[in-house]
Amino acid sequence: MVHVTSCLSSSGEIVVNEVSFVRKCIGADSSHGDLWGKLICTNFKVSFITHDALPMQRFQVANRLLGEHDVPLACVEQVVTVNDAKGKQKVLCSNQKLKFNPTELILYCKDFRIIRFRFDEAGPQSAKKVCLAIAHYSQPADPQLLFGFEYVGKQYYGSLAINSIPTRVNGVDPGGGLQMPLFDRPSEWDREIKRTGAAEWRVCSINEGYIVSSSLPEYFVVPVSLADQDLKQYLCFFTAHRIPLWCWNHPNGSALVRMASISDPLQQRKLDQRICSAITKSHPQRSDVLKSDLDKNLPNIQDIQAAFVKVRQICVIEPFEESEEKWLSSMESSRWLEYVRAFLKHSAEVVYLLEGKHVSVILQEEEDRDLSCVVSSLVQLMLDPHFRSLTGFQSLVQKEWVMAGHRFLDRCNHLKKNDKEESPLFQLFLDCVWQIINQYPAAFEFTETYLTVLSDSMWIPVFSTFLFNCPQQRTENSMDFAKSKCIPVGEKALRFPPVWDWSQQFTPKDQALFNNPMYVGKGATCVQNGAVKSFRRTKKNYSSTLRGMPSSLRNILMDGHDSFTLTRRNSLVSRLKPDFSQIREVVESPTERFFRDWVSRPADLQGMLIPQLLPSHLALWRLYFLRWVPEASIPKGGPVTAYHKLSQLADEVEKLQSQLRQYKGATPASTPTSTPSAPPSDHSRMYFKAGSTHEPSSTPEYLSSSFPFSPVGNMCRRSILGTPLSKFLNGAKIWLSTETLANEAL
Repeated sequence: MVHVTSCLSSSGEIVVNEVSFVRKCIGADSSHGDLWGKLICTNFKVSFITHDALPMQRFQVANRLLGEHDVPLACVEQVVTVNDAKGKQKVLCSNQKLKFNPTELILYCKDFRIIRFRFDEAGPQSAKKVCLAIAHYSQPADPQLLFGFEYVGKQYYGSLAINSIPTRVNGVDPGGGLQMPLFDRPSEWDREIKRTGAAEWRVCSINEGYIVSSSLPEYFVVPVSLADQDLKQYLCFFTAHRIPLWCWNHPNGSALVRMASISDPLQQRKLDQRICSAITKSHPQRSDVLKSDLDKNLPNIQDIQAAFVKVRQICVIEPFEESEEKWLSSMESSRWLEYVRAFLKHSAEVVYLLEGKHVSVILQEEEDRDLSCVVSSLVQLMLDPHFRSLTGFQSLVQKEWVMAGHRFLDRCNHLKKNDKEESPLFQLFLDCVWQIINQYPAAFEFTETYLTVLSDSMWIPVFSTFLFNCPQQRTENSMDFAKSKCIPVGEKALRFPPVWDWSQQFTPKDQALFNNPMYVGKGATCVQNGAVKSFRRTKKNYSSTLRGMPSSLRNILMDGHDSFTLTRRNSLVSRLKPDFSQIREVVESPTERFFRDWVSRPADLQGMLIPQLLPSHLALWRLYFLRWVPEASIPKGGPVTAYHKLSQLADEVEKLQSQLRQYKGATPASTPTSTPSAPPSDHSRMYFKAGSTHEPSSTPEYLSSSFPFSPVGNMCRRSILGTPLSKFLNGAKIWLSTETLANEAL
């Protein structure tokens, strides 16, 4: 007998419907290895409960909020029911009727999984009810129907939830151990101003209570020379009242600013002059201010969404039997990597202006809530090593995405209301970050596993980080929900946990997978000639080590001519095409000289990082896009094998350092502290520990290129042409559309 108690682990979770004697398809070409159990739909997830063990089990990171076979309802992209006997299929929407008894259920997931269940032995009516329940609860009609409200509400109105403790979420005090700024109070903005040396900027509080703009944070940073009264006069001329926001200051005084477009053409020139004048006054050398129009220079959100859907089609739906050449050609035609390159290139150009030209830059976008989030974050990531640490990166996302009002609710399409508003801008940003990590692996404290898990967390609808379009929407909806449930919260909103408290999802041991063993950051320890030393950033200005990109090269890249190859930082032989001697035949411009100076020096991992931008330097992020594809998984292969060895080496170095300190009689205070993601009870930051000297550890059997994820039991696409599922998917253009199936369904 199968029990369901293990399914209900989250506060506020209830069973909506269930069906027994369900078969989860595991095998690629037959039912051999399939699992039998109970399929359950709750108000949080689709759960499959079984006592059967997976064949060829591979390691998979364990999420505290989800079981091995669970899928959050927010992660379900499409629900398809099939009846073999009648040859019918139907894409189920919320509150729809189903006129046939399903024999099969296929779930298409936003994290690229396809999960398939068979109802051959199940009760027909029970199977139909579960399918309808999944379709209904995966498409909520209102933000307050998202599971996060029930999840957080249980803290306040005290109903007992299975395996939960009142006033705590899943045994964890939300945000209790969080040691990073959320930028929801003036003091945290003040600290960021001081950290970057932005002496001529101040915290502005005219939006307290969201009285001037619903999409801006309550507190933000503006030039000292702009009085609150001036800002109140200007805001009505900006789209959605989104006046210019300070993002970051370069040590040379240049500022990075973002703003919405000016809605009144008659006021355009006047406001531009006033804003630019105020920014100029904030610069020590009173340098110029340049404006970058992102809407004109970058792909729009619809183009990005279309490219992402094509990549999903190529990676998940199309068969892998095709030749590598054809597959790569299809990937190129999707234009996804082209768009990744476009954002990296534009960000590098802004970096050059800030560092090379010493001018301030304004990023302008219609509403300043989409493209500007990507570019402002990438610019800061390239220029400021603080944001390449784990805590720094999280504060960057919190500052430039969450508090700046990125429309996570709409862009993730959590409510399935408007597909035209859906766009994977945050995934594109993470892909851009991965490209930089791939070229400068020792410059980042975190790993690609961290980036992948962060993306997956978008589909777990309990975190304030990804649930709302702006802080004001979170406050308004949580207070309305509290009133409807008679929760006595007073004037305060319900406290949703941020995603940054990783203890809610993972054990300390699993969080160690976020740590990069190659990281050379501020305070990272090393051993030189028997003495323990630390890598520390020198006191000299960024300018002495920063490098930029010349306008001539930018023009070459913009025109699509890839004859110029940038130096590959981690290669043994540096090659430049064409030779610089050919370039010197023409009079060298300051930007070309600046770039030549940059490429002539070794990369400073604590200085500026400019990614190489030619198409040959950009790669498909395999762990994110192909982790669920069995055919793409390489047993005991892929980057994880190097990560395994490097982690063991780093762990061994840490142990030797500890022994050396003990030998020298060092005080306990000199012992290096662990990073935020390291286990508190273990000084080692590494997931893989050094083995015994007598028994050197080999590569574990469970390691694969999909590590720490496992395609076994998750991806059930048929790989051989001619099988029922392949025939069913063969005609699908992009995912499965209701229009495609309309003529066949009923």
